[in-house]
Amino acid sequence: MLAKIIKTGPSASLDTPTSTQSELTASLAFTPIVFLIALLSCSVFLFGADSSYGANQIALVLATCVAALVGKRVGLGWRTLQEGIVHGISVGLAPTLILLAVGMLIGTWILGGTVPAMIYYGVQILDPGIFYAASAAICAIVAISIGSSWTVAGTLGIGLMGIAGSFELNPAITAGAIISGAYFGDKLSPMSDTTNLAAASTGVDLFHHIRHMLWTTVPAFITALVIFALIGSADAATPAEIDALQQALAAQFNLGPHLLLPLVLMLVLVYKRFPAYPAIVMSALVGALFALLFQGEAVLALAGDTELGHGATMFKGIWMSLFDGYTSDSGDPFLDALLSKGGMSSMLNTVWLIICALGFGGVLERTGILNYLLHLALRGVKGSGSLITTTVLTCFGTNVLAADQFIAVALPGRMYRDAYPAQGLSRLNLSRTLEDSGTMTSALIPWNTCGAYMSATLGVATWHYAPFAFVNLLCPLIAICYGFAHFALLPAEADREMPLAMDTPA
Repeated sequence: MLAKIIKTGPSASLDTPTSTQSELTASLAFTPIVFLIALLSCSVFLFGADSSYGANQIALVLATCVAALVGKRVGLGWRTLQEGIVHGISVGLAPTLILLAVGMLIGTWILGGTVPAMIYYGVQILDPGIFYAASAAICAIVAISIGSSWTVAGTLGIGLMGIAGSFELNPAITAGAIISGAYFGDKLSPMSDTTNLAAASTGVDLFHHIRHMLWTTVPAFITALVIFALIGSADAATPAEIDALQQALAAQFNLGPHLLLPLVLMLVLVYKRFPAYPAIVMSALVGALFALLFQGEAVLALAGDTELGHGATMFKGIWMSLFDGYTSDSGDPFLDALLSKGGMSSMLNTVWLIICALGFGGVLERTGILNYLLHLALRGVKGSGSLITTTVLTCFGTNVLAADQFIAVALPGRMYRDAYPAQGLSRLNLSRTLEDSGTMTSALIPWNTCGAYMSATLGVATWHYAPFAFVNLLCPLIAICYGFAHFALLPAEADREMPLAMDTPA
């Protein structure tokens, strides 16, 4: 029944004719998958943590060519295959525009002092008696602010590991706390590339997606905080490094609580269900206004052009923050790495990856390979619990085999987007499960780009910190439990009530 619904559902026009599908064999269907896995494995081996900055994209393009050859083998013409690729990419165009707007937002929010203020006031919650829990909380706050778990681990995480070492605290537990907080914040940040990718892959609104994730992510994080607090670190003292960070921030920006107003504005717009794209652009422009009003020296320093007049230089600095982000030049490597980011250009690599991944998914769909694999994966599906479990295992398996979290989100997202409505479930349940499993488990696999990066950056082996990355471990388990308990699952009718991505209320 489910297979029949998949073939006749919303994407039926994209499926191959029955005569073509009948010519597909297991060897043909798995050929592009095996080819992609082999190329991605080579990519990770050759380029390590940098494999997502071009090598994986090439692997996806070449795998798309192999899938196209399979399509030719079963009788499809190039025009049909090209239409499949173009359609696959078109699914992610609206969220891609939002992603580019997020790049603008990050740049102006840093230049305007909003992100530095978040960090400045966020680190004040570090209590020496609950070091592990406080580390997770701080990393969560910063990750929500900047939308990057990697950046948090590579900046604030390094500092916290140094602090833990100076007080002889367990490095594996500290690394687990950092990763738990970083991935919690990354998952719930509208600035996160994986969050945007999950929404794009499933065709749901970004802010609807984030709100639905609260059901699994918040309980996982609260549980993790309780465990970290129970572990305790009573002997830890208030680290001087945190004070130094605050002083460095205060020296570079004119800080004050008023700088949090752009964040408040965005939250109000989200609450008022303002369309996502203009909400993000408006918040970015407000950040630019705050930069002009309160961070004049930082704007002039960013522009770096002494020949122009004052007004033109200020305008140039604001413009640069929108397209190329903020560049910190404080002399403090830690602070410079933390704040040098943002701009539309910073999102281009993610956009590149999204286009390549969705193009690969599009040709798999048009050739009938996706349907073939769906039938195999869904043979044992009897209800929502088994469907969500299958999704979790698929994402985890993709993380293991493909070694990249973006692939583990994008490909299963395309594979299962019609299976959830067929079971009477909203695609928001799929997008949430993709993050609960594809995003969260990536840091737990040593050869995955995320696991390799976290291990190298924090100086702790993946197998050592993995048992303490409680948020990452709990989210997939909570998702599976919700599925079998039929708890916090939206019905398919929620998709009909949700407008298209670019028109979606925030």
